[in-house]
Amino acid sequence: MASEELAKKLQSRLVASEETEPSSEPDQNPTLDPPQQPDDASGESPSELAAKLHRRLDINEGTTAPRTSRVFNPYTEFKEFSRKQIKDMEAMFKRYDTGKDGFIDLMELKLMMEKLGAPQTHLGLKNMIKEVDEDFDGKLSFREFLLIFRRAAAGELQEESGLMALARLSEINVSTEGVMGAKDFFEAKVQALSQSSKFEAEIREEKEERMRQQTEKKERQAAFKQLQSAFTS
Repeated sequence: MASEELAKKLQSRLVASEETEPSSEPDQNPTLDPPQQPDDASGESPSELAAKLHRRLDINEGTTAPRTSRVFNPYTEFKEFSRKQIKDMEAMFKRYDTGKDGFIDLMELKLMMEKLGAPQTHLGLKNMIKEVDEDFDGKLSFREFLLIFRRAAAGELQEESGLMALARLSEINVSTEGVMGAKDFFEAKVQALSQSSKFEAEIREEKEERMRQQTEKKERQAAFKQLQSAFTS
């Protein structure tokens, strides 16, 4: 059985690691250092190996819950923006994500600010990333990119900051729409209540537009076939 085999492997590995541990007796020749041996062929220490084997054993026995990853949905997390605004931000993000890795790094941000006509110093670019870099990886994810516009709409960015220049020059208007840009709490509550119906209306308009395009396409195909049959008859 898999669980019993893993338990035996764990025990044998731990026993082997204990046998290879250096003796506590004083070295007879202190001038020579013993050669360093790796803890394991994979380079892992006995404690790391034991932790992995224990977790695998727990998973097989069903006593450990699987690790879950958070799924980011910009439309539900950034409800203060319309679907069109988010799509515009996404298009801008992808345009400057030249590496196509889902992030805007320092050099890509440098190029973006130059294209927008607001070049920044190296330190200025690093400060821009640092201000919204929630996971401290030194680059901007799409969620962190959206945070720039959220803070701009909320008036939380300094007027002379690089992030404010990015939001202002991006041609994405976020200053008058959304809960975060509301003048007071009552107005914010009213907009929050109407947001769901606005969201549904935008989806309905997109579906109607697709249906209209499909109908026009079918009509063009029918007209072409009719014209073709007139020539071949």
